[in-house]
Amino acid sequence: MSDPQLVQPQLRTAPTDPGHGTTPVPGDFLTDTVRRLRAACVVWMVLWAIGIVVNHLVFPRLHLGPGEAVPWPRIADVLAAACMVVSILVYRYAPIACKRAETLVNLGIAYEVVLALAIGVINQWELHILGGRLSWICVLVLLHPMIVPGPPKKILLGSLIAASMDPVGLAIARVRGLDLPPMSALVWAYLPNYICAGLAVIPSHILSRLSRQVSRAREMGSYQLGEMIGQGGMGEVWHARHRLLARPAAIKLIKAVRLFDEDASGPRLALQRFRREAEAAASLRSPHTIQLYDFGLAADGRFYLVMEFLDGVDLESLVRRFGPQPPRRVIHLLRQACHSLAEAHSAGLVHRDIKPANLHLCHLGLDYDFVKVLDFGLVKHDTASTTAQTLLSGPGITAGTPAYMPPELLTGDPIDGRLDLYSLGCVGYFLLTGELVFEADSALRMIGQHLRAEPIPPSIRSGRTVPEELERLVLECLAKEPTGRPAGAEELARRLAAVDLPAWTAEEAQAWWQANLGASPATSPVVFPDPLSTRVEVALGGEASSARQK
Repeated sequence: MSDPQLVQPQLRTAPTDPGHGTTPVPGDFLTDTVRRLRAACVVWMVLWAIGIVVNHLVFPRLHLGPGEAVPWPRIADVLAAACMVVSILVYRYAPIACKRAETLVNLGIAYEVVLALAIGVINQWELHILGGRLSWICVLVLLHPMIVPGPPKKILLGSLIAASMDPVGLAIARVRGLDLPPMSALVWAYLPNYICAGLAVIPSHILSRLSRQVSRAREMGSYQLGEMIGQGGMGEVWHARHRLLARPAAIKLIKAVRLFDEDASGPRLALQRFRREAEAAASLRSPHTIQLYDFGLAADGRFYLVMEFLDGVDLESLVRRFGPQPPRRVIHLLRQACHSLAEAHSAGLVHRDIKPANLHLCHLGLDYDFVKVLDFGLVKHDTASTTAQTLLSGPGITAGTPAYMPPELLTGDPIDGRLDLYSLGCVGYFLLTGELVFEADSALRMIGQHLRAEPIPPSIRSGRTVPEELERLVLECLAKEPTGRPAGAEELARRLAAVDLPAWTAEEAQAWWQANLGASPATSPVVFPDPLSTRVEVALGGEASSARQK
């Protein structure tokens, strides 16, 4: 087991702080910097537009005397328009520049200097010395290093260049034949520019030091975090890589505050739940079960799981993006899920949260349409063999996903592997129709439907052709009584294989992937389903009486 600490999140290109050797810059810091820079671009575009409007429509009506306002010459309109164009270009290029920290810092400094040059030329076009008042360049020089922090030396150099744009404006005025005031007046007028340039290093240095501290705090384990794959109410999932083996992985970070209940048993129960997921996943060897590499407790109190990194899409996203699937492909996918569940059930383990979002369709080696079963966080032992684990969800509490929740999980009856077959039947129904088995406007009404209502056959619900044998098998999985369902996952897999349809071939799977996800598909964005298909805990009192979003 590796050191249970998390290491520095960084982008896949491993950006470094250009002013501090090889110290990595956290990816989230770079992402935030890009957001701030793009926000600054929008603000400056608005300010330049306001400048044009105010100076052409408002100031002429104020009848201000000489020296009461900085003149707005015709060249100012040209410079303002040019700065707006530059702002648009920086806005568009910033996400590309963030792949390297040094490029992003250079872009920020260049943008600062361009803005300062425009301000300096406008200030001095008609030789208007700002005696006793600060130039707008001071504001720019002070704020910009907070937007795009960088190495102190580089920030100081960029700030000094930007501060010098008022004198550059004076030099342009001199070339145009205007007489300059005494040097003492110029020094007094623009000394604040250079004072601000010196002060600008302080916030940039603080932010850069904070970035390095975060980097060091996260460099305490075998894995380096990369980009965040997704997040939800329970925590986050990050792309990661082993520091020595360069093996891609996914790290599931679980927020401790979400796991701990208010009573004294909360921390113990949360730790048991987390350890159970890790141990259950680690004990299974089916190629269709997500592989667990490591787990532990981070220094900040969050639990984490290190799992194999999967490309492709989960079945929830598959249907949302591409619609109902052909029956032949549905059979192919369900049989693979049965392979994982059959092993779990033979070990006395029941998943309890089978749903499309927990079945991931991936490209694994040379195999396409390879299904992986995820998230064993709610796994329990078969109550027919042991009751040691039955209270780990808390007294009177059950957990699962309302849209895929079997009746016996709600009534408190003994459970076995046939519970997962009900949920898998719901998944098959969703794959064939693109619709949930039951529709309801609340979790409780959805639960009531699973307890009492009979499902509409998939062919009638969708208006699509579904082989009679496959439809009958899906509806059999949805029987209210476990005895009415297939006896086990292995039997379900055999009956699926016996459906009189041509097999979904490897060539068809590869062609679909290349046409829809590309030859080397990236991980799809995490799609969070509607509330009725998210996990909940339900207090039971004979039958469901309340629901609480988890």
